[in-house]
Amino acid sequence: MMTWHILGAGSLGCLWAARLATQKHRVQLILRDNAALARYQATQGIGLSDAQRQHTTYYPIAAQLASDAQPIEYLLLACKAYDAQTAVSQVAQRLTTNSVVILLQNGLGSQQAIQTMLPQVRCLAASSTEGAYLAEPFHSVFAGIGHTVLGDLQPNAQAAPANLIETLNTAHIPCSWTNQIAQDLWRKLAINCVINPLTVIYNCNNGALSAYPEQVNTLCAELQQLLHAAGQPTTASDLTERVWHVINSTAANSSSMRQDVHKQRRSEISFITGFACAQSLALECPTPALHALHQQLQNMLHAHGLPTT
Repeated sequence: MMTWHILGAGSLGCLWAARLATQKHRVQLILRDNAALARYQATQGIGLSDAQRQHTTYYPIAAQLASDAQPIEYLLLACKAYDAQTAVSQVAQRLTTNSVVILLQNGLGSQQAIQTMLPQVRCLAASSTEGAYLAEPFHSVFAGIGHTVLGDLQPNAQAAPANLIETLNTAHIPCSWTNQIAQDLWRKLAINCVINPLTVIYNCNNGALSAYPEQVNTLCAELQQLLHAAGQPTTASDLTERVWHVINSTAANSSSMRQDVHKQRRSEISFITGFACAQSLALECPTPALHALHQQLQNMLHAHGLPTT
């Protein structure tokens, strides 16, 4: 059995915690402060419900603070991208050269920053399409079966961690390994650059974006050019088709960014459109529609009293 620490008790953090606990792995939540610890200890544990919320199971998973002395074997970092570096810095002293850190952040930028912070630790980036949301704190609702792709951030990649992949699949966390994780991260970034901001601006579910085909296709065309400039031609080749597939296959879903805005939470704009716009400038690849969208999104966030970065 493995020992897992989960930092970030959001929908996916709780989902992984419950599934790993089902397989009798030793799972510990790492909570931010004594107040969060007290709130968790007043619950029945991590709750996991099916999509219709007809069945809920509670898992009495242990919890601790970042200051705990227990060494960390496997760390799932499931917090927001803007919190990731601070969160890792609080547990860095508990990591060893044998530790494995799985980074489950949206967008791009935070993963590379963490690998730079932890040069001796194996950091695996994850790109996930699993659907889940929090019904209430520490209670995750599994909204849709997806898949998680894992891969090394370090260029001098080690052998694929077969035991880890097998463990996750056995725990009903469908996943696979890739030696080209950058492709998956760039692809998801590009898709999110189209869908997330538009659903915020038009305040709609994903499927309603079918009413704006010209804007969607213009953004896809610019992002394809950016992907080529970033050395991701394979990802660029079918981007438009993939974006429309996600819009249609997740028609009833509300994007994570739109959910954040509705809940008056900070968005991950800096790691999605912000990162892409910065890359377009650095690579001298003009993306005027994307820049205009980013500015429009910042204006929308400002109007909601939310941070614009």
